[in-house]
Amino acid sequence: MLTAKNNLARGYTIALISAVFLSTTAPFIRHLTNTYHLPALVLAFWRDVFVVLTLLPILALVRPALLRPSRANLRYLAGYGLLMAAFNSIWTTSVVLNGAAVSTVLAYCSAAFTALLGWWFLRERLDWVKILAVVLSLGGCVLVADALTAAAWRTNLAGILIGILSGLAYAIYTLMGRSASERGLNPWTTLLYTFGFASVFLLLINLLPGGFLPGAASRASDLLWLQDSLPGWGILFLLAAGPTVTGFGLYMTSLTYLPSSVVNLVATLEPAFTALIATIFLNERLTLLQLGGALLILSGVVFLRLYEGWLANQTAPHTA
Repeated sequence: MLTAKNNLARGYTIALISAVFLSTTAPFIRHLTNTYHLPALVLAFWRDVFVVLTLLPILALVRPALLRPSRANLRYLAGYGLLMAAFNSIWTTSVVLNGAAVSTVLAYCSAAFTALLGWWFLRERLDWVKILAVVLSLGGCVLVADALTAAAWRTNLAGILIGILSGLAYAIYTLMGRSASERGLNPWTTLLYTFGFASVFLLLINLLPGGFLPGAASRASDLLWLQDSLPGWGILFLLAAGPTVTGFGLYMTSLTYLPSSVVNLVATLEPAFTALIATIFLNERLTLLQLGGALLILSGVVFLRLYEGWLANQTAPHTA
């Protein structure tokens, strides 16, 4: 039982650190899109490519065995990469149609999707405590994203549906990460190959004629949008090699210790961390409602963590 409690503590710690790292991606992306006007799907393509270029030599030097998944797992990872490329595309389209605040809230409805799908497909526990944590996290996301204003929700039905679909795609991404760990795949192998396959799929999407999706390259030359801008390429590489590799790597690692629904709930802390970073480094100010939303998310995660710890203590005598 001690091992189970240690895994619980380790999983929450890793998931929390992952949320911190992932929350730093927004300032990078905001700078690249505002300063260089880099199309979103072109940015996503190069982000995935640089993740592969960062991880590949490290794994080749440290643990080359991780570069050789079985053929069956390779097919699985190809499907996982396709899902990641689809999530990137759907999320970007949602931002274009709905704006940042509404699209953020809709994407984090993944917490509810993950809890339900995890219970349905992976036989994960779904009780009143987890449901309450989901409700608190969703409410907190609405407040942090400042999505209570009428102006934030002036959008069309298609935009709302695409936003909800992005939340569903994020939930399936999390469930597949949990499934990958149950297959015995190392989290860093999963990360390398999913980003590798996703970069191939995003390249194909960007090469579709006429700018098939909002934010995609309108012509092949747009893939080199930054041209000879060394600062731009440097920031893009830092985005991939730093918060993306570390954040997603730790996210995948936490899935080896915790149910997918719990990891996704901890991930809802990301917008709160992002808002805090924006306050410190970008001189943005949080309203009282946004601060209240961050506390709601935090309370949901803390409450769930305390309950999981209590359950572990309750089952300890029976295990002994």
